[in-house]
Amino acid sequence: MFEGYLPANVDRRPATLQRKQEEYFAFIEHYYHSRNDEAHQDTYRQIFERILFIWAIRHPASGYVQGINDLVTPFFVVFLCEHTEEEDVAAVDVSTMPAEVLRDIEADTYWCMSKLLDGIQDNYTFAQPGIQMKVRMLEELVSRIDEQVHRHLDQHEVRYLQFAFRWMNNLLMREVPLHCTIRLWDTYQELLLFLQNLPTALWGDQDIGLLLAEAYRLKFAFADAPSHYKK
Repeated sequence: MFEGYLPANVDRRPATLQRKQEEYFAFIEHYYHSRNDEAHQDTYRQIFERILFIWAIRHPASGYVQGINDLVTPFFVVFLCEHTEEEDVAAVDVSTMPAEVLRDIEADTYWCMSKLLDGIQDNYTFAQPGIQMKVRMLEELVSRIDEQVHRHLDQHEVRYLQFAFRWMNNLLMREVPLHCTIRLWDTYQELLLFLQNLPTALWGDQDIGLLLAEAYRLKFAFADAPSHYKK
């Protein structure tokens, strides 16, 4: 639901889920011609290959870009964990799992990954402008909040693109363990939901007064003082 894959209306979820799963496998039937190979057997590699192939076919502006495969993993692991008691997911032999379970996991993984990439697709189009912009923003941020670190990197000719590109391209997937990535993504989504539904129902005039006072202080400190933005 956080990814926008399922509707907020609980009654509509089963039908929506079934429709999206069937839609994904219609893409497989139409585009993925090796599906009927006699030697076909579901493995992690083959499942990921189908997911990435269908995504690339349906997004010709970017196609497949190295790093997108990493973004499949958290969703796949979360859905897989619902059907196994094995703590080490890498030890699970997916070829022994029921076919209908694997189909559901694969389709759900595809749609959740697609929803994620829909919001950051300019990270993966030609020249990857989204990542270029994010790296520049990081450089600007570091220069403001820790000028000493920024100056040290500059003196040693270390360019932010050299180390931060992978952070943006893989959403930190290669920087932290998988279970930490899942926790990080889950917390980020939860924070967004919290910010969209702040617990203000019981606020009174005093609470609003404090909020306005703090807002005025910040406006005076920044919006009315452009020099604060200068290095």
